[in-house]
Amino acid sequence: MWRWHLMWVLWPAFLAAGVLEMLVFAMIDPEDMRWMGQGITLPRQAIYSLGFFLLWTVTAVASALSLLLSQSGDSVNRDGRLAMDEKESGEPGPL
Repeated sequence: MWRWHLMWVLWPAFLAAGVLEMLVFAMIDPEDMRWMGQGITLPRQAIYSLGFFLLWTVTAVASALSLLLSQSGDSVNRDGRLAMDEKESGEPGPL
């Protein structure tokens, strides 16, 4: 069941990170970026990749927090598992 939770967190975060990267790098040119007063020596593609993974991480944390907060307190506190983990069918249950 944890695979469903992982999919519920990572897929929307991936899509959001893609959109955010397009918006951020439409406004910011990697060649103009500075770190501690000096230009960044990484190639443009590396800066795009690092930016995407940073945005993906931030949106995945936000999505995971949303999943956690959507659970009832009893289901989260019981054995540290989410309530949906108890379904044996392997299909996602209602939130």
